[in-house]
Amino acid sequence: MLLTAGATRRLPIMVRAIRFHETGGPEVLRYEEVTLRAPGPGEVRIRVDAIGLNRAEVNFRRGTYIEQPVLPAGLGTEAAGEVLEVGPDVARWAPGDLVSVVPAFSQNDYPVYAEEAVVPAAALVARPDGMDAITGAAIWMPYVTVYGMVQEVVRVRPGDRVVITAAANSVGMAALQVVRHLGALPIATAPSADQRTALLAAGAAAVITDEDDLVDAIRTSTRGHGADLVLDAVGGPQVEDLVRACAAGATVIVHGGLSGRPTPLPGGGYAPVWLRRYRVHEITTDAAALRRAEHFVRAGLATGAFTPVVDRVFDFDDIAAAHAYVDSPARGPGKPVVRVHRA
Repeated sequence: MLLTAGATRRLPIMVRAIRFHETGGPEVLRYEEVTLRAPGPGEVRIRVDAIGLNRAEVNFRRGTYIEQPVLPAGLGTEAAGEVLEVGPDVARWAPGDLVSVVPAFSQNDYPVYAEEAVVPAAALVARPDGMDAITGAAIWMPYVTVYGMVQEVVRVRPGDRVVITAAANSVGMAALQVVRHLGALPIATAPSADQRTALLAAGAAAVITDEDDLVDAIRTSTRGHGADLVLDAVGGPQVEDLVRACAAGATVIVHGGLSGRPTPLPGGGYAPVWLRRYRVHEITTDAAALRRAEHFVRAGLATGAFTPVVDRVFDFDDIAAAHAYVDSPARGPGKPVVRVHRA
């Protein structure tokens, strides 16, 4: 390598990372020493202090995600840590900055399940003053996901009846707070009555479980009006029932696929509604939209309207148990997080 005058030769950096060489269950995850390259243009190197866990990584590990892993593969797109090094054209960030990483890239390109990671500078958000790494790894994906649906795709209005499916997951818990903050009526769905108390405490006006008739329960909860907006993390055949429970002109946004089943296009015989798929990347890969989302979330944090919900915290050495928990029906409300460094 040629060096310019005054330049310093960069020694290889070895870090402990989590990778997999075949798709499958949590047992395929391995700890390996890998060489971390220097950040290039538009990139930064961060120390990873905490990792936010998502079903996207579970499905990526299984080989059932929307993109296939390039084996051997790393994984993860959400983290919090400290900037250690910046690429040659990065002006906004400097070593020592405390940041969060938002999902804005392929897990094949920039995996964050590691002690250190190289990530796009555009995928960083400054951590609010006083926020610890655990919370910093749990906050942005849920709230930015919800922001995009209720402020960019549609504009939620005071009094709107908003159905939030799988409301105990991290996006659902954020949605309850955001919808309340906007003056709308959040109606939660959950698999069982065990989550009812937690969801009501989190701000749900009503909780519908799998024991209820979904259409009738939504109609009852909205006093016969029907849903004005549905934020659906489940997908699959249930979408047809959600459409049936909507008021005329409503919007159904499918932002997840927890059912693991194809989502059919509903047939006729219902009030006219808008049906739309959505991914958080619509916001996180658009610099202007991400800045709007960041401003919205920071304002909610400042007033106390938004309180990030962390479920369980796992140690870095327990990644297999953490992945098993993400996929467990026994998981609690909020975001599971992995602690990498104790900051």
